[in-house]
Amino acid sequence: MKSNTTQPLARIFSIDILRGVIMIIMALDHVRDYFTNVRFDPLDLSQTTPLLFFTRWITHFCAPTFIFLSGASAWLAGRKRTKKESAAFLFKRGLWLIFLELTIIGFGWQFDIGFHLFFTQVIWAIGWSMIFLSVLVFLPNTYIATIGLILIFGHNLLDPIQSAQFGSAKPFWMFLHESNIYFWSKGRGVLLFYPIIPWIGVMAVGYAFGTLFALPATERKPLFIKIGLACLVVFLILRIPNIYGDPFPWQHQAIWWKNILAVIKVHKYPPSLAYLLMTLGISIIVLALLEGANNRLSRFFTVYGKVPFFYYLLHIYLIHILQIIVAVAAGFNVKDMLSAFDKSPDHWGFSLPVVYLIWIAVIAILYLPCRWFMQVKSKRKDWWLSYI
Repeated sequence: MKSNTTQPLARIFSIDILRGVIMIIMALDHVRDYFTNVRFDPLDLSQTTPLLFFTRWITHFCAPTFIFLSGASAWLAGRKRTKKESAAFLFKRGLWLIFLELTIIGFGWQFDIGFHLFFTQVIWAIGWSMIFLSVLVFLPNTYIATIGLILIFGHNLLDPIQSAQFGSAKPFWMFLHESNIYFWSKGRGVLLFYPIIPWIGVMAVGYAFGTLFALPATERKPLFIKIGLACLVVFLILRIPNIYGDPFPWQHQAIWWKNILAVIKVHKYPPSLAYLLMTLGISIIVLALLEGANNRLSRFFTVYGKVPFFYYLLHIYLIHILQIIVAVAAGFNVKDMLSAFDKSPDHWGFSLPVVYLIWIAVIAILYLPCRWFMQVKSKRKDWWLSYI
């Protein structure tokens, strides 16, 4: 079976730019994880400040936007392949990403050679979403969109179901819809950050959304803005009166600006409907506004956006190694810092301005390696490059 068209589309640079923006923002969250001196949740309205809240909140856009764009990119790449070829590629790349999440990426987070605790995060979610998409690609795009929307809009109906209800099978429900930690023996387990049901929906909808890139830019730009605004309107309709779409209704605050923060403080693990409407709505509008962008800033973001997985791998190791170097220079023990992603030693860390400075340094250090690899990918067509 041949793909829908033999006419290749020009590369959609707005995707590369937006992807580059979110990759850079993502590094801010991870620098904060390793270098902050804050010992409470930045979204805790009883303790946070507006800047600290924003520093964490803005990074909420990274995972949904990246997975959504991965779906759109899968449709664009599929125009050059048969359905069977697309399915095979998605399936193999999904398995590859899951393997890397549990090995090279997981080691980078903790430098634990014994792999006592596996982290399953965004790469895990992308891998499983690609595996499921490898089956969905044989369906008409309207069916794929419908399945994705059902998962996104309906999965919060599953919130009352808890893994404890499944007895020995509880890891299966964690895998599907409950962010939790599971230990199979003392000191060994897996932290399931990204339950896959809603993320499968995000990638499926992104794949169907990709078909809109076949439209001329003059037509798709206003359409994207309308879709993005519609998402935000639905978000406000459901969120403000706490009708549906998030397991934690927002509570009235004593200070006016905290009421705004309470409304946009939505649940990420797993991503609620409100979370996805807010983040994807804004991202789709930004995607429209980036149509035709071609300046120094857009080209800067494109460097990171064209090699996102390469960047992802490098940034984890770079941030963690920098943390150890700075900590040792400050008199901390190396052993104490190896797994300091989620349990930093007492008195370790810096204020928010320093965290931002370290973030800027990380982005600057990664620019040349990413530009080099971007040029390699543009000049060579080796099959393995599509897996990195």
